[in-house]
Amino acid sequence: MTRLASEGIDVVRVTYPDLIGTDRARDVLLDHLPAACEHGLAFCRAVYHTSPQGDVVDVSGGLDAGLPDISVRPDLDTLTALPWEPGVAACLGDVTDPATGRPAPESPRDLLRAVVDRCAQHGLHPVVGPELEYFLCEAAPDSPQGWRRYSEADGVVYTAGLRADGDNHLLRTLRLLRDLKIGVSNGNHEFDGGQFEINLTHSDAMDAADRSFRFKSAIKELARREGRLATFMAKPFNGVGGSGFHLHMSCTDAEGGNIFDDPAAPHGLSTTARHAVAGILAHAPALTALANPTINSYKRFGPDTLAPWLIDWGMDNRSAMVRIPPERGSGSRLELRLGDASANPYLLIAGTLAAALLGVLAAAEPPAPLEGYGYDTARSALLPSTLPAALDALEADSALAELLGKDFTASYLSYKRDEIARFQRHITDWEFTEYAYHL
Repeated sequence: MTRLASEGIDVVRVTYPDLIGTDRARDVLLDHLPAACEHGLAFCRAVYHTSPQGDVVDVSGGLDAGLPDISVRPDLDTLTALPWEPGVAACLGDVTDPATGRPAPESPRDLLRAVVDRCAQHGLHPVVGPELEYFLCEAAPDSPQGWRRYSEADGVVYTAGLRADGDNHLLRTLRLLRDLKIGVSNGNHEFDGGQFEINLTHSDAMDAADRSFRFKSAIKELARREGRLATFMAKPFNGVGGSGFHLHMSCTDAEGGNIFDDPAAPHGLSTTARHAVAGILAHAPALTALANPTINSYKRFGPDTLAPWLIDWGMDNRSAMVRIPPERGSGSRLELRLGDASANPYLLIAGTLAAALLGVLAAAEPPAPLEGYGYDTARSALLPSTLPAALDALEADSALAELLGKDFTASYLSYKRDEIARFQRHITDWEFTEYAYHL
């Protein structure tokens, strides 16, 4: 308290992720922080069941239980000042059910914590490096969406500077994120106009998820300050590509050694690494429900998109779902290219670790790695091509669902199936354009 006051901090923002990875929060005046730490902050549990449009989905433990509370206690180990909000520091919150004293079943952060603990029981300590893309947009009242891409320059992939970023958005954002202390390392303009990628350093899985969550929240908040929109939607515009959320993953032993590395093994990959790859491939249909969690996600898939829609793996092959980068030794790792930017970081990482762990426990072996350019349905099985199919695959994958938690899986399926039902009732612009004049 004294230190925060001396640094000019008089408000602490306590945040936590909901099911879709959006930040829920409360601002606490500094004098009231001790009470918040002792007693927790009360929120309605139905925050986990509330859609982006404000509908409360009928999920077990919400409406049927009379909309009970959850309690959120500040995790002061995650406290950091917000560089763009004078006098405000932010921290993550730990969520419990007051009736049981245990974590709320829908809490994404606690779900990941449980999966990490299961990995540790088997001598696996996951390390994750996230890569995220997003589009920056400017207001355009005359466009159908109300927004247009910040820049529509073509051929600007892997560039920096004013060539495709006339207002220096990337430089300004990198410096603010550096001061936020979330481990941002570098960034560049991506393939399509107005699209950026910013990379985070690798760290243990929980820390990587925390930093990814805070990164996405910060990017959106910084854009709002400038009257812009930063979106991690999988594919927000026709005629351009989508935004990915790639995960680089390895595992260390108790001494910190990389257990994916084995110079004497084929491709320099250890038995554990091969088993982990096999597990991800085996559970990929179910994992898709977490990695590609929206109806829009599946419009990012397709040939020549570099967004995987087949279940395969390859050596330094960006057309594969699982790519093995060329580094070995301490840099040995796999890269899961399945996820899109709309994924909840906690759920994407938890699902990936759970699938890898199941492969290790089953001592599963992957098929031969992909050679050459992928996207050949004669060589590899298809991933689910719609959100309903992905949810069905998650429900059918009893091993993955059990590891993630049956209560969580049931809540997630109910929440997402409500999203599908609402979409199926909604009349889209495409339908009106396609049918109204001619029929």
